[in-house]
Amino acid sequence: MAEFVRVAEVLECADPSSQLVEVDGEMVALFCVGGQFYALDDVCTHDGGPLAGGELTDHKVACPRHGAKFDIRTGAALSMPAVRATQSHDVKVDDGGVWVRLRSGKRADGPAAHGLGSIAPPPAPASQLPLAAAAPTTGTASEAPAPAAASTVSAILCEDSVREILKEVKDPELFVNIVDLGLIYGVTLSPAADAPDKQHVSVDMTMTSPACPAGPQLISDTKRAVGAHANVSAVEVRIVMDPPWTPDRMTDAARDQLGIF
Repeated sequence: MAEFVRVAEVLECADPSSQLVEVDGEMVALFCVGGQFYALDDVCTHDGGPLAGGELTDHKVACPRHGAKFDIRTGAALSMPAVRATQSHDVKVDDGGVWVRLRSGKRADGPAAHGLGSIAPPPAPASQLPLAAAAPTTGTASEAPAPAAASTVSAILCEDSVREILKEVKDPELFVNIVDLGLIYGVTLSPAADAPDKQHVSVDMTMTSPACPAGPQLISDTKRAVGAHANVSAVEVRIVMDPPWTPDRMTDAARDQLGIF
């Protein structure tokens, strides 16, 4: 078990305050609120932003990058775009000093732990399933049913129909589709040079942060879903970070699913 390490002097800590300290080679955010001390990993689980430099309000700290809030007492994620807790650590005050001991253990992930509703997990990790749930298959692999997006192959291809297809693409952490999350900034269709009867589809997409770990999967899933349409020749996904994504871009349906009111 890790040992307590003296990281600060009580009399030198303002109330409220936050600071960055080092414990056994790890960077930890140390907070003082109401005469009590708390310690968390200095990492926002959304995109790795520093918590020690965030705005501190009562027992909540907001990541300075995208505003995700965490409970400094438990490390629990309290608001979008973070859904996973950051690690909290043991703190004690002794001999005029503040001591921190690194802790490892299960974190209370997701907004469900804080009265913000629940997110139903998928049957299996997104990386192990096709974009849409497939019915049980019989016969050879070539007889397997096509993804759900293929059900629109007979529909007229237009921006609205492409957006409907994109609702099959879901964020692997939030399990909400990218259209309702507000990640789609634009859809453009143009005749394909190599196939005049088909369309070249360009999708302008943003991410919840520049370092979003789900980015490569969302791009791949988008290309696969739209490319399944019979009238699509090619799919181009362009990542756009201006204007930056904010939770305000989510639809009411996404807010209801995430339990955000």
